[in-house]
Amino acid sequence: MSRKKIELEYNFSTSPKVLYERLSTPSGLSEWFADDVNVKGDVFIFIWDKSEQAALIINKKENKYIRFQWEENEGSPEYFEFRIKQDELTGEIALTITDFTDDVDETDAISLWQSQVNELKRTLGV
Repeated sequence: MSRKKIELEYNFSTSPKVLYERLSTPSGLSEWFADDVNVKGDVFIFIWDKSEQAALIINKKENKYIRFQWEENEGSPEYFEFRIKQDELTGEIALTITDFTDDVDETDAISLWQSQVNELKRTLGV
């Protein structure tokens, strides 16, 4: 079954460096994305309640983006990515989240990301 790529964009009033810290470190990610996050090399282990899910960092550029791939999707074209864009004129910061979802789950996936991003904004005080 093919899954659909979704891209969601959110505006932030913070610096790319501060935002990237929340997207790319275990302590930053555990503030908003998962209950806890452990790292072994390039593998991040995300913990929710009592379940764990491992993701490999497949690409990153400091203060710009980080791309993960869930271990069970290894070898597939699917990933999830956090990309930070700064408007050159206004200085505004936008976070683009790319993810893959089943068509039937698209609304649920979008609302889950929305609530996660709201939590991220809360931790940043924006």
